[in-house]
Amino acid sequence: MAFSDEVGRFREGNPSPLYLQLQQLIRNAIGDGVLARGDAIPAERDLALEYDVSRITVRKAIGGLVEEGLLTRRRGAGTFVAGRVEKSFSQLSSFSEDMMARGRAPSSHWISRSAGTVDPEEAMSLSLSPGSPVLRFHRLRMADDQPMALEFSTIAGFCLPGVGSVDDSLYTALERAGHRPARALQRLRAVPFGAEHARLLGVDAGAPGLLIERRAFLKDGRAVEFTRSYYRGDAYDFVAELSDI
Repeated sequence: MAFSDEVGRFREGNPSPLYLQLQQLIRNAIGDGVLARGDAIPAERDLALEYDVSRITVRKAIGGLVEEGLLTRRRGAGTFVAGRVEKSFSQLSSFSEDMMARGRAPSSHWISRSAGTVDPEEAMSLSLSPGSPVLRFHRLRMADDQPMALEFSTIAGFCLPGVGSVDDSLYTALERAGHRPARALQRLRAVPFGAEHARLLGVDAGAPGLLIERRAFLKDGRAVEFTRSYYRGDAYDFVAELSDI
């Protein structure tokens, strides 16, 4: 079956630019479930031939949907319907817990695991004295084998027996050790990905990302975690429930 048989064709007499019409056809197909998460989109040249438009028109249409987060480009593989994840700011949960709650399989690729002593920024963030021991965990987080985020965590040394105590979920390890955080402060800002972060996440250098800085605390107020997480902007929506109470 041709792609246009599933998604539809241009409506005669529609005065909108062709790239906007193509965007709307794909957007509607995603919204209606005709195109599901992970479905591949034909190559630009194939779409240009099928819809009798220029490749520039197709590139502009696809690029706009990538910016919206509806599609995602994977280097060497093509363009696919994105599986966006809603991350709540009102609940303290780990990446693994978020993914499993949404029916996706979390996994990690370790960049480094090390033990050391605090640097000045970590000491300030964790309220630790100079020379205090910390554990550092740097990893690429994935869902269904798709890169989703880069995570750089520093944990106060008293919280875990060692770097080998963390398999996949950091919060599971902290819970086993009796030091799972009870509350956290988070700050989010938009950032463009540098070349190395972009390479690891499979996006283009300069692509938009979301940086979250988290400081997490035990019930007694002691800081246990300082984490910087770089999330793909085309894969995440962050939501918060607001109340006037």
